[in-house]
Amino acid sequence: QVQLVESGGGLVQAGGSLRLSCVASGSISRINHMAWYRQASGKQRELVAIISNDGLTDHTDSVKGRFTISRDNAKNTVFLQMNSLKPEDTAVYYCNANIKYLGGYFPRDYWGQGTQVTVSS
Repeated sequence: QVQLVESGGGLVQAGGSLRLSCVASGSISRINHMAWYRQASGKQRELVAIISNDGLTDHTDSVKGRFTISRDNAKNTVFLQMNSLKPEDTAVYYCNANIKYLGGYFPRDYWGQGTQVTVSS
């Protein structure tokens, strides 16, 4: 069994910063890509940022220059540093990881439970 647990969400004023963390635990053989998605009220879930196992990253245009994804492979953890936050960044943020568990044949995607980020104007 594999679990993803996020932390770090909360309420912040516009222009402020937050750092999200997500730890993968369980019988893990290998973690491939890790990513952050978000879903605002009434909108579809969207990819915010993604990072490969060897550190290659990509960020959606609306957060480039403000958000940075990183990971600590030794701790099975992915981070999202969010600076210069805007009210339109308000959403539930979900951690995603493509993981092969011990004894499994193929990797599959796992999701965290989500953490709320609210940016006030």
